[in-house]
Amino acid sequence: MRLWMMLGALAVAVPALPAEITRNKNRGRGSMWWGIAKAGEPNNLLPMSPASPHMDPAVYATLRRKQRRLARENPGVLMAVARGANQAIMECQHQFRNRRWNCSTKNFLRGKNLFGKIVDRGCRETAFIYAVTSAAVTHSVARACSEGSIQSCSCDYTHQSRAPSGARDWEWGGCSDNIGYGFKFSREFVDTGERGRNLREKMNLHNNEAGRAHVSSEMRQECKCHGMSGSCTVKTCWMRLPNFRVVGDNLKDRFDGASRVMVSNSDRVRSNSNAIMSNSASNSVHGHREGLARRHRYNFQLKPYNPDHKPPGLKDLVYLEPSPPFCDKNPKLGILGTHGRQCNDTSIGVDGCDLMCCGRGYRTQEVIVVERCACTFHWCCEVKCQLCRTKKTIHTCL
Repeated sequence: MRLWMMLGALAVAVPALPAEITRNKNRGRGSMWWGIAKAGEPNNLLPMSPASPHMDPAVYATLRRKQRRLARENPGVLMAVARGANQAIMECQHQFRNRRWNCSTKNFLRGKNLFGKIVDRGCRETAFIYAVTSAAVTHSVARACSEGSIQSCSCDYTHQSRAPSGARDWEWGGCSDNIGYGFKFSREFVDTGERGRNLREKMNLHNNEAGRAHVSSEMRQECKCHGMSGSCTVKTCWMRLPNFRVVGDNLKDRFDGASRVMVSNSDRVRSNSNAIMSNSASNSVHGHREGLARRHRYNFQLKPYNPDHKPPGLKDLVYLEPSPPFCDKNPKLGILGTHGRQCNDTSIGVDGCDLMCCGRGYRTQEVIVVERCACTFHWCCEVKCQLCRTKKTIHTCL
């Protein structure tokens, strides 16, 4: 899957940041693994053996030591993580396709961030990136387990072993997606390098956990009937993950209602790095099939920036500073801006020309578009179409 290769930059006036945010404006230490999304491209796959393909060294170098160890100990998981990273990118670009910031990615270069310089700022957009990438790894690994793509995990049969049949008219069966393995693997892999030593790393960890929580909470029961002539003599059920679009929609809602936070007074006094590291070690993927540690939260409390607001919940996204307007190009921030973007002149929403173009105005032009039309199916097995020319009016920001 090829990623969009977008270069450019947009200029905005950046407000002065509080001293605490200025000190902690670094993106955190755990974001470089996003470059693994390039592993899905043919030129980056080196088939050392049929059972264990390896990535191009430039891509593999983006992983931290612990992440490489997890990949070695769980054959097949690397491709699941790469699929998850690509899934996160596509979902992010879908959710923000009609907004000033449209989740553009850059051509991967060693040492550079796939999402560009926006992740250097602790704003809402960065919160969404961390949450959706963590969620996508959880989703992809859990699904890969049930498909048999990872040697160290399989279907989740814990429901069958702990749930008495009782008066149910169905029984557990089939192959449940292994959300337990996916959740814990994501926590170990994605959170690597984020020690929670400063406010920005606490933000990253919280949003990573929020993404995973949205995936696990969307597990749904599916059933199938067995019997003669369509009867339902026996009905077996299993747990299935939803389409990732459901998770993306939920995370986008949380983005719109994200909470601006600051560190609590108790966290200013004591460090949580030891607690986080010990929890990460105790939640090892191997040998732990007794359910999820989903109720655990990293041992710190993020305080609302506005004292009248409630503290953020487990599924809430959190951010530290306001987002830039994304109107004009700024090489320093790596923002592409909205010059030349298409807009909807009849909409009063974020995709409308007034908001998308930031009040600069827009250009209207008519174009001729050639599309396939009047398609018919011919036995067997061919689809024939005509080419139709249609005139369309498009609006682009000045």
